[in-house]
Amino acid sequence: MRLSYVRELDEYPTGARRMKILTMAVLAILIGSYEGQIAPVVPLLLEDLDMSLATYGTVSGLAAVAGAIASILGGRLTDRLGRVRLLIPLMALTAVLCFVMTLVHTPRDLLIVRIVLAFVDGVAMASTAPLIRDFSPRLGRAQAFGFWTWGPVGANFLAAAVAGWTLPIFDNSWRSQFVIMGCFSLVISIVIALNIADLSPELRARIQHTERAATRVVDLSAPPRLRSLFSRPNIWAHVVGISLWLVLYVTLSLFGQTMLVGALGVSSAEASTIMAAFWSLNLITLIVRGRLSDRTRLRKPFSLGGTVAAVLVTAYLAVELGRQDVSTGTLMVTGALLGGSLGVAYAPWMANYSEDAEDADPRLQGTAWGLFGFLSKGIAVIGLLVIPHVVEATGWQTWLFVALGCLILFIPAIVMFNGPWRRSARTPAPVALGEADS
Repeated sequence: MRLSYVRELDEYPTGARRMKILTMAVLAILIGSYEGQIAPVVPLLLEDLDMSLATYGTVSGLAAVAGAIASILGGRLTDRLGRVRLLIPLMALTAVLCFVMTLVHTPRDLLIVRIVLAFVDGVAMASTAPLIRDFSPRLGRAQAFGFWTWGPVGANFLAAAVAGWTLPIFDNSWRSQFVIMGCFSLVISIVIALNIADLSPELRARIQHTERAATRVVDLSAPPRLRSLFSRPNIWAHVVGISLWLVLYVTLSLFGQTMLVGALGVSSAEASTIMAAFWSLNLITLIVRGRLSDRTRLRKPFSLGGTVAAVLVTAYLAVELGRQDVSTGTLMVTGALLGGSLGVAYAPWMANYSEDAEDADPRLQGTAWGLFGFLSKGIAVIGLLVIPHVVEATGWQTWLFVALGCLILFIPAIVMFNGPWRRSARTPAPVALGEADS
C-alpha cells in the first residue's frame, strides 16, 4: 500500500510543476547540509568542551564514517523504495537532532549525537541527487546540479553568514547556532513535505533528453545489475578523480574557519565572514557555468578550466598562509576567486557523472550517487583523522600544499570521462531549465 505522504507521478512533469519539485529537492539538500554544519563554531566548541583539535578530528571522523555507510545504504534504498518515501520522515528527524546538539557537554556527548545525526542525514540526503537527475532533462542537467550544489555550498555560506552575524548577539554561544539551525530546518521540512513528489519506477528507468523527449534504454523485466555500472572505466575515473578533487573542498568545508584562526590569528567572526565570501562566488559560478555547460553541451572543458584556475589560486593562498600581515580584504578576494574556480568545475562534473552513470543503467542513479556520498564522506574521514596531526606537526601551510597536489591529480582523470571537448555543429539547441518544449 502506498504511503499517504508519497505522491508518485505517472507522467513526466513539465514547466513550472517540474521546477517546483526541483526547488524542493534543492531545499532538501540545503537543510540536510546545513544541519551537519559545525565548522563556524569549532574554535568555540574546542574551548567550551576542553577538547583538542585531534580529539575533535576523531569525533568528526567517526561521525563521517557513519555518514559514509549511510550514504551507500541510502543510495541503494532510494533506487529500490523511491526517493520521497525515505526523505520526508528522515528530514524531520534530523531537524530534531539539531536541538539535541544543545545538550552536549562533553566530547563523549558530542560523539554520540554527531554519529546519530550523520547516519540519519546520510540516508535522507542520498535521495536528493537522484531526485535532481529524475526531474532534470539532459539539456538542463548541469544547471540543475548547480542548483543542487547550492545545498552543501549554500549551507557553508549560510552557516558562516549566520554565525558571523549572530554569534556576537548571543555572547559567542555555539549552542545558539544549533537552535537557529533546528528552527529553520523544521519550517523548511514542512514546506518540502507539502510540495515534493516522486516519479514512478517506469519513468525513472528512462533517459529524459528534454521535457518531452525521452529514450527507454533498459528492459524493465530484468533487474538492474551493479556490474553494468562498475565495469566501466569512465565511472572509476570519476570515482577516483573526484575523491582527489574533494580533498581541498573538504578541507575548506570542515576547517576553513579554524585554518584562518590558527594560521593568521583572525577572530572566529572574521573567519566566518571571509569564508562567506568564498562560498558566495562559488554559488554564483555554479549556476552561471552550469547554464553555459548546458548551452554548449560540453562538460569536460569546464571541469578542466575550473580546476586549473583553482590550482593557481590555491597555490597563491598556500603561500599567503606563510605570512602574518595578510589583510582581511586580500583573504576575501582570494577566497572568492578560489570558490568561483571550484564552482566552474563542479556543476559540469556532476552532470557528466550523472550522464555517464545513466548510460550504464538509468535505474542505478541512487546507487551511483550513494557511492559519491560514500566517497565524499570517506575523504572527510581521512581529512578529519589526518589533518589535525599534519597541522600540529607542520602547520596549515603544509596541508594546503597537500590538498593542492590532490587537486592537480584530478586533471588527468578528466580525459577518461565520456563526452566531447568541442561543441558539435549539429548539437541541438538546449532547453532552459524551466522551459517546456513547444
